[in-house]
Amino acid sequence: MAEKDIKKEAKKADKCNEAESESSLFWADQIAEEVKGRAEKDPVLKKVVKENSYVVYDEKTPSGIIHVGSGRGWVIHDAIAKSMRALGLKAKFILSSDDMDPYDKPNKDLPESWNKYIGMPFRNMPSPVDGYESFADYYFMQCVEKFEEFGIDAEIESTGKCYDSGRFNKAIKTILDNHDKVKAIFERIYDKPYDKISFNPICEKCGRIATTRSISWDKKKELIRYKCEENLVDWAKGCGHEGEISPYNGNGKLPWKVEWAAKWPSMGVVCEFAGKDHFTRGGSRDVAIAIADEVLDYPPPYPSTRTTIGKGYEFFTVGGKKMSTSKGMGIGFAEISKYLSPRIIRYLLVRTRPHTSLDFMPEGRNDLILLYDRYDYTERVYFRKEDVEEKEYNQQKRIYELSHIGEIPKKMPVQIPLVLAATSLQIGLNEAGAIKVLRKMKHIPEELSGIDEHHVLERIRDAKNWLEKYASEDAKFTVQDEASKEIREKLNDNQRNALHKAAAAAKEISNDKELHNKFYEISQESGIEPKEFFKIAYLVLLNKERGPQLASFMLTLGEKATRLFESV
Repeated sequence: MAEKDIKKEAKKADKCNEAESESSLFWADQIAEEVKGRAEKDPVLKKVVKENSYVVYDEKTPSGIIHVGSGRGWVIHDAIAKSMRALGLKAKFILSSDDMDPYDKPNKDLPESWNKYIGMPFRNMPSPVDGYESFADYYFMQCVEKFEEFGIDAEIESTGKCYDSGRFNKAIKTILDNHDKVKAIFERIYDKPYDKISFNPICEKCGRIATTRSISWDKKKELIRYKCEENLVDWAKGCGHEGEISPYNGNGKLPWKVEWAAKWPSMGVVCEFAGKDHFTRGGSRDVAIAIADEVLDYPPPYPSTRTTIGKGYEFFTVGGKKMSTSKGMGIGFAEISKYLSPRIIRYLLVRTRPHTSLDFMPEGRNDLILLYDRYDYTERVYFRKEDVEEKEYNQQKRIYELSHIGEIPKKMPVQIPLVLAATSLQIGLNEAGAIKVLRKMKHIPEELSGIDEHHVLERIRDAKNWLEKYASEDAKFTVQDEASKEIREKLNDNQRNALHKAAAAAKEISNDKELHNKFYEISQESGIEPKEFFKIAYLVLLNKERGPQLASFMLTLGEKATRLFESV
């Protein structure tokens, strides 16, 4: 893509990002400042951050393969925590596995024999493979094991273990003691009767949590009476057991909307986003805010307040389709690095403001090429290799800092555009050959430093993935060993003469722009339209009607190209 087009696209995206706020701060820095200001003014939060630091929180239910769309929330929260630390705050990002949630539908990747666990907590189910503590641990840790690749710095927690440790006990007691308040909140928001006691025990007989209904709460004895009902839900059957149990220390869990509110004071959360579907009026965030405020007396975390919901982040869609673990749509987060560089995925997620829609289609469009070009542009701006206004410099600089994985190098690494890397790979046939081609084209020096070699090889490997998985047929080619008999027979004398002259010119001219102009002269002298000249040239070289920019391509191929032209 032309450099002016890259700048135009980058400015257009940045204007969209800035449209939501008059602040000139980058979005993550702006949020960090707002959370800091809120904590300094609110007595409850002021005490919380003093005792517990600034906790940026996120959670995910490990019901199966977790798709890459979940990574948007993880990168958003990681960037905010990093921005808080840049302000000198003691801040951390905590990601919790909601492993106490019930297994509520068959997993498409597992045999029907696993259906016997439906209704049980994920943490109490065996792992599908050896080496993991549970079903929940297996699917959750698949993603966590990739966090270093994506530059995500998170403390990992298990919601179930937090229940076990008694961390939720205070909130559980407050919620059960104030059942009337919780009931009033649900009835006010949903305008229908709410006859549930907000706690789901784990059945002591069958181990299910989805089928238990709390019947009564003994405030003095602090015991829940419950029944495991056969038809409480239509996707799991209870065993009929009735019992009495303490709600504390992992014997059950709060329903999701109530649990969300309970997590905030229990964990000391000051900032937690979620997908925009949770932030609708009457949605889970709306209920959690009311419970946090009216029952637990805790200020809901940013972007919510005691009286306002705020805005969740937009979905990360692929080709306009929302990714869903339960529906088997989208690429798994643990698998995405096989297809795209984590560096590029993180850059995409950081540079896009959370409230901005993000639709990405690596296949069949130029989204991926443009994304790599934008990354390279941002890197050049950071290292002052682009002449830009100070406002844009500050934006691009912060994007680079928060999207970079690992230590930022002291000088700009060697850059190889994705399309150029793909071209060199197809000419050189492998990584070593591609590096030779790039050296011949003078795009890289004869001697590469360790970090430069790493960046060049990474881009070549990304180009290989692009060619294998996403590139259109127009981008793929194979240099012919000889022009096909069919093509040779179709050429007339004028065309052959033009190709012979082009071969001679390529031997004499080493500048691609001069050679390009010479090709136009040759086509005019030979009475051939330039379009026709380039078409026959590509047919001889590639057995295709189009290909890479002809002059630089011929100079790169060298003797092989001139020999092909001379042979017709």
